[in-house]
Amino acid sequence: MQPTIHNAIFSINPLIVTIVGETAYDKDQKEVSYDMGQAQAKLTELQNSYTAEQTAQANAKASALAKLTALGLTQAEISAILGV
Repeated sequence: MQPTIHNAIFSINPLIVTIVGETAYDKDQKEVSYDMGQAQAKLTELQNSYTAEQTAQANAKASALAKLTALGLTQAEISAILGV
């Protein structure tokens, strides 16, 4: 799933367990402060990692399909193997 600003806020401060709007709370429902600039930077980092992971998965799938095709499997056989 695509990272959100809440994912970034949770990531930069492990004491935060709940976020309502832009207000963060700890396990005792006490308000916890955080740096929105730091959260935005972390969000960018998480989004870049997510994009890289999605690209790597797509590349691996394309490589696997090319290898199966090179082995002589038909598209129907490949679909049957993958269950699609």
